Amino acid sequence: MNFISAHYNMYHNSIDITIFDGYILRINFDKAEEGLKTTAWTDHVLNAMAIDNPLEYVRLYLNNEMQIFIDDEESLDIW
Repeated sequence: MNFISAHYNMYHNSIDITIFDGYILRINFDKAEEGLKTTAWTDHVLNAMAIDNPLEYVRLYLNNEMQIFIDDEESLDIW
């Protein structure tokens, strides 16, 4: 699957991905984050990633790595 572009769609609370063949894949945040164990901080991090770096958000979702990312983000301690 070759991506052409991805952008945050604030009207549908999703990321719209345009694929090489002209198809559009829409990833809904509510469904993507369903069942994840998050905190207020990791919710903020995921929202910022979806807006600022939607391809990274999509990569984490499609590879089933979102919980791993969240757990890693939570384990970072401020010294």
